[in-house]
Amino acid sequence: MRRRLLEIFGELKPRPTLVVGDVILDRYLEGHVERISPEAPAPVFESRGEREVAGGAANVAANVAALGARAALVGVTGRDADAARLRALLAGQGISPRGLVADPSRVTTRKTRLMAQRQQMLRVDRETRESAPRAAGERMLAAIRLELPRVGGVIVSDYGKGALPEWLLKELFALCRKAGKETIVDPKGADYARYRGAAMITPNRAEAAAAARMEIVREEDYEKAAARLFEITGARRLVITRGPEGMSVFDGPGKPGLRLAAEALEVFDVSGAGDTVIAALGVALFSGVELEAAARIANVAAAIEVGHLGAWAVSRQEIMDRLDGGAPRKIMDRAQVAAFAKAARARGEAVVFTNGCFDLLHAGHIKLLRQARAFGDRLIVGLNTDRSVRRLKGPGRPALSEDDRAEILAALDCVDAVSLFDEPTPLKLIRAALPDVLVKGGDYTVDAVVGREVVEKRGGRVELVRLVEGRSTTGLINRILDAHGHKPRVKGKR
Repeated sequence: MRRRLLEIFGELKPRPTLVVGDVILDRYLEGHVERISPEAPAPVFESRGEREVAGGAANVAANVAALGARAALVGVTGRDADAARLRALLAGQGISPRGLVADPSRVTTRKTRLMAQRQQMLRVDRETRESAPRAAGERMLAAIRLELPRVGGVIVSDYGKGALPEWLLKELFALCRKAGKETIVDPKGADYARYRGAAMITPNRAEAAAAARMEIVREEDYEKAAARLFEITGARRLVITRGPEGMSVFDGPGKPGLRLAAEALEVFDVSGAGDTVIAALGVALFSGVELEAAARIANVAAAIEVGHLGAWAVSRQEIMDRLDGGAPRKIMDRAQVAAFAKAARARGEAVVFTNGCFDLLHAGHIKLLRQARAFGDRLIVGLNTDRSVRRLKGPGRPALSEDDRAEILAALDCVDAVSLFDEPTPLKLIRAALPDVLVKGGDYTVDAVVGREVVEKRGGRVELVRLVEGRSTTGLINRILDAHGHKPRVKGKR
């Protein structure tokens, strides 16, 4: 089945997709909590950085674009600084913000999450929940009419923030039926009668239970809930996402459901998983893929998304890599590193770079890499080739080949990309990656760090990490030689 899915997805020619709904600016404040405030029994959050990403319907559009389809987005914002930042984020991801209607009576929805120790500690929301004024809704419909002839289908992303009043949904579904465009809805609330006219609904288990007015506990409860939701909405298809239990897929009223087990290897954060599912379903279905295969592809995409902190736009290549039998390939050439870093920056992520020989990986290396990763969201490691190591450390090194060293580094969770460089310094690789943070060991001074000017010119910074005393590859090799009766002969600091 996975080989068949890989073939289907590899041959897919994604059609343009229209996303309509509540757009959100997601802000992540990242830091540490190590003490309690003397003023009150509350943890002290020490902020180390922040990033902003497109959320809600805008995150659905970002996922659509990452899957290789042109994404058009229609929604409503305030006329404020958050709206301007959201538009800039979308433009950076190749998504036109022209379908966003600015309404001065509203504020742009913003969710601020405080993240510490890879956990969400608190969320602060700023929003307007009232329905958008009729005039703003009419402008949204005008934008929808403009985009409909150009797209393969429509995704409706309802976050309950007022962009989708019932009258607008009724008009939208009528326009789509007339144009022969399929509509898929990610619903909100318990009243699913407002979605009558949509072709497909994708609630999670709690949402499905609330809308069907029943508890979902046993497997047969999913069948009963699906029957009620088909009756309420008149939809032709239904997918109920089940979190760690995968999803249930129903290809029409009266037909038995298909249970798909979850694909996730490790779950860090489920925020944004629903956006990823509906985006993958839409891109696949609108491009002619059958429902079962589309749902299986969406299930794989969701597994990738929950393995990241915060909303993550899952790329087509990530899905291809997972279907092909494993985790995404982290070992990259210089051009791939440049593309990887550019995509990360477009998502609002901070890119960190460090480099070294990393011969016979030890605790000092691990500490350096983990601390480097903590300075941002993506860590790129520049790795000296064998020839480069020999120039630096003599003919007896490296102990491990460049292929072995690269594979070991790529196996670490804290490392996102590894790229070999053959030059005396990693300057060319740094110029390709254009990192936000450049990290070296504490035996360097900031002025001596190669690439400092490149990074600081872009507003980035250099961080020096204190080395672990008594940990070095040179010392490790010499101890091995000594233990086997050989005179230590390897020189050097590391």
